Parts: sequence; structure tokens; C-alpha cells
Amino acid sequence: MGQKSSKEYEISPYLSLSSFEMGRDDVNVVCTYGKISIWFGRQAPDIVIGKILLGISRIDHSAVHELELICDFDEIMEFESHGYVLVSYAKSKKGYRTTFNIPFSSKKALYKLAASITEELKDKDTLLDCYWTGDDSDIMRLYEELSNIEGWKLKSINYKDDAKEKQSDITISD
Repeated sequence: MGQKSSKEYEISPYLSLSSFEMGRDDVNVVCTYGKISIWFGRQAPDIVIGKILLGISRIDHSAVHELELICDFDEIMEFESHGYVLVSYAKSKKGYRTTFNIPFSSKKALYKLAASITEELKDKDTLLDCYWTGDDSDIMRLYEELSNIEGWKLKSINYKDDAKEKQSDITISD
């Protein structure tokens, strides 16, 4: 009958969260402990990409995305000038195999990341994994933060089988 507002969705304090999925038709965000996986469909608008990245940044400044790519040596400094942090590099046949961390604490790095996602979406859907230290309350705060995006909704909440506290009188409804 009536739909619940986003404020009415609560994570059960009695169950251990396995995953929390939210988004809209062109974006899907799955949060777990340690990782946020974001699928951007080709139709995802720039503004939505930016709001998601900044939203994650507001909830967990320590979140990072790890990027591996092959580039010219000169390009390494170019990426670093945009706030990317070089973790490793090695000479290969096609250039330098590099690994960068993109810190969500850097607006400059997030702007560059958003631009590269937009560029990639011209050809194909994109999957972005971010690593964070989020727990149940951070996941709920992220959901509330992203709820201001038009069309944003809760898709599913999954709990681990091993409940923190098993009680027969607890019911979870959506």
C-alpha cells in the first residue's frame, strides 16, 4: 500500500549486516564492511557521479580507490599532480605498470576520478571499487547522504546468517 520513506529503513541492531544495496536505474551502490562497489551505467549523469564520490568522502575521508594502469613515465607525475598517490610502478614493454591510490580526502583527486569515469562511460558501463572502514552506522549515514539524489532508493539489505543475537520475536520488513 504506502511506501516507506527512507527515514523508516533501519538496519537491525540484532543482525550482522552482510550488504546494503542502494541506487537508481543507472547507478548501483553495494556497501559491505571494507568495500563499496559502484556500478555506473552509461546513462549516469556527471552530477550523480560527483554526488556519489563526494558523499562517500563526507562519510569516510579515509576511503580510497586503487587504480592500476600502464602509462608513460611523464604521465605518473601528471596523475600525482591531480592528487593521486603513487603506490608502485615497474617498467613493462608498453610503458610503466603503475598502481595509484585515489584518496577520497582529496577533492582534486575526486574531480579527476569523476572525469575519468565520465570518459569511460562513453564506451561502456563502469565498476568502481572503493575501500573504506565503514560499519552499519556509516552505511546508514551514506544512504541518508545519497538520498538527496533524484530517484535514489534502497534496493536491498542482506544480513549474515550468523546473527549477533537470535531472537524469535524480531521481524524485519521492507
